[in-house]
Amino acid sequence: MSSVINWFDIPATNFDRAVRFYETVLGVSLLRDNMLGAQVGIFPAKPGETTGAVLTRDGVTPGTTGPTVYLKAGNDLSAALARVDGAGGKVVYPKTFIKDGWGYFAIVIDTEGNTVGLHSPK
Repeated sequence: MSSVINWFDIPATNFDRAVRFYETVLGVSLLRDNMLGAQVGIFPAKPGETTGAVLTRDGVTPGTTGPTVYLKAGNDLSAALARVDGAGGKVVYPKTFIKDGWGYFAIVIDTEGNTVGLHSPK
């Protein structure tokens, strides 16, 4: 098994606002679609790579408890973190060195109130 993660969902109450947040912070475009009664904004990935989506549907509530998803934030985490406040989010744990070869991480609260991790090599 190359990865234990197959897919992830990041819940949103305001779909458009949430998608704009992730597109702005990560500098990517999400693929917007409707699937199985849910609005989804799918993160870009190459074939065979793990990905997931921002989604809005009945019964899904954003929050700060539960698992934390860590998203790739480019080569240098500082650039993504500089865009968080302007995109409507909040940095709650600053850029922090993990250890040699593991890079850096930070924790943010998105526009929907979800705790999300960001990771980069620099």
